[in-house]
Amino acid sequence: MRHNKKRIQLNRFSSWHKATMKSLVRNLIIHESVKTTLHRAKAVKSLAENLIALAKANTLSAKRDAFKILGDHKLVSVLFSEIGPRFSKRVGGYTRTISLSKRRGDDAQVVIFELTEKKVKPKKIKKAKDASAKPHADKTEAAQLEEAVEEKKSIAEPVVKERAPIAQKPPKKFLGGIRSIFKKKSDSL
Repeated sequence: MRHNKKRIQLNRFSSWHKATMKSLVRNLIIHESVKTTLHRAKAVKSLAENLIALAKANTLSAKRDAFKILGDHKLVSVLFSEIGPRFSKRVGGYTRTISLSKRRGDDAQVVIFELTEKKVKPKKIKKAKDASAKPHADKTEAAQLEEAVEEKKSIAEPVVKERAPIAQKPPKKFLGGIRSIFKKKSDSL
């Protein structure tokens, strides 16, 4: 008997259902965010959270269990080295769904299914300006302003190259081509 053993079927037979779940979990680990339907996100949520709980345990048996689901050693190493330590202080709630809109074709609710804690990307440091752009201390303020105005003029004035005139064909009337196709001898048009 299958008492209290329910799952979201997603209108698929078993192997197809399993492949869909694995694919969504893999993409979640790789990209940390997946755009999918609400029902698929609900179906994958428990599997994704179980994988992250395994990653927090960080044992050999946990890695083997994760490999059974993911089927790729690189993904298992990413899961255990990057994602697991990120959620070490969190007890649960490793994923979230953010509602977008309804899909036009079948009116399915589309969501973004993502990890709650994402990898922080370092901000790019702006390059320092050239030494020539820095004002010199020995020049007066008026000379500095003149140089700044000259630099702006040189930047603002783009070099425009003149093109040779292109010989253009006279514009055809719209109905000109169509009339010749449908023209009959008796038409006065």
